[in-house]
Amino acid sequence: MIFWLFLALFQDPVGEGMKALDQRNYTAAIEAFTKAAQADPADYAARFHLGLAYSLKGDTAAAIPHFKAALERKSGLYEAQLNLGIALLDQKQATDAIPLLQAAAAQKPGEFRPRYYLGEAQFASGDMAAAEASYAAALERDPKSADAELGLARTLARLNRLDEAERHYTRAGERNPDYTDGPLELASVYEAAKQPERAIAIYEKFADRVAVQERLGVLLLEKRPLEAIPHLEKAAAASPSAANRLALAQAYRETKQPAKAIEQLDLAVKSEPRDAALRLLYGRILRDGRNFQGAANQFYAATQIRADSSEAWSEFAGALILLEDYPRALAALDKVRQLQAETAAHFFFRALALDHLNQFQPAYDSYRKFLELSEGKSPNEEFKARQRARILEKELKKR
Repeated sequence: MIFWLFLALFQDPVGEGMKALDQRNYTAAIEAFTKAAQADPADYAARFHLGLAYSLKGDTAAAIPHFKAALERKSGLYEAQLNLGIALLDQKQATDAIPLLQAAAAQKPGEFRPRYYLGEAQFASGDMAAAEASYAAALERDPKSADAELGLARTLARLNRLDEAERHYTRAGERNPDYTDGPLELASVYEAAKQPERAIAIYEKFADRVAVQERLGVLLLEKRPLEAIPHLEKAAAASPSAANRLALAQAYRETKQPAKAIEQLDLAVKSEPRDAALRLLYGRILRDGRNFQGAANQFYAATQIRADSSEAWSEFAGALILLEDYPRALAALDKVRQLQAETAAHFFFRALALDHLNQFQPAYDSYRKFLELSEGKSPNEEFKARQRARILEKELKKR
């Protein structure tokens, strides 16, 4: 009995815990500080270090109640305010973290960490103006901080001050090689801001990457399709997805290379047979090459994938008109009507089909409806419609 009492006098769970922390043995530190907290429930230091051990182990959720307990026992404890704020931020509780980090920053105005994490919490809560001020203050205290540079860059991007953001993204990459990709975030912001040329300028600096080749090609496709092709070819070679093949096919189509476009679309459709957009583009290119039956097959497949697509039914109807398959063309046009998507063009197609089937009265009515809706937008078709309407009108009067 005397031996165990003597041994207990020399046991020091706080000392054991501190030693375990130094050795980064966080499990042992948690065990030791738990004993210390149980032995003296008023010991705020034991509570704080118990929270710290959990936090360093990566279990911030478990750390939070111990940091709170330390603050309850010693109000205004700077280390507890700072670490509790960081732990709450890690647990996506940015709004709760802000007052703690503000208090920590006020206690030690020259310190970097409370200012930086306050900026992180304000950014996460959506207060960009406050986040900008906090990141700037953090950089005043540590001008070499890549993390603060990156935080400020992202904040300025959200504030739509893109030129300033680009400078800070660049600085973040200069200070930390892990952040050299930061400008790519800004490129996506430029895309969203409808400034593709600014995005292209950034992507061109990272053009050795497959994902960047894809974005660069897609952006160039709209206005400079010929320049887009080498980027899209590399993207498709590295990642032969249906999306990459589709973009490459579009570039080939825009640069009058239909055979290459067809080759890519055929491969894309085989890999994604249920993609209606692929089927529609494939059909249009086949139609442009006067392969009307192949086009009709693709348009029909699109209607089976998207039965509610008036676009697919319209294209299918047009292909059937070119094939002179008028009964099926009328059935497709009826689908467009059911979808309440008829335009002047649909009435012209309907008139042609009915005219060829010798259904003169409905053909005449459709020609007249087309002329009523067209309003000079399709002069060639309007000329044909007037001529046929006059002929049909005379024919109908004879009956």
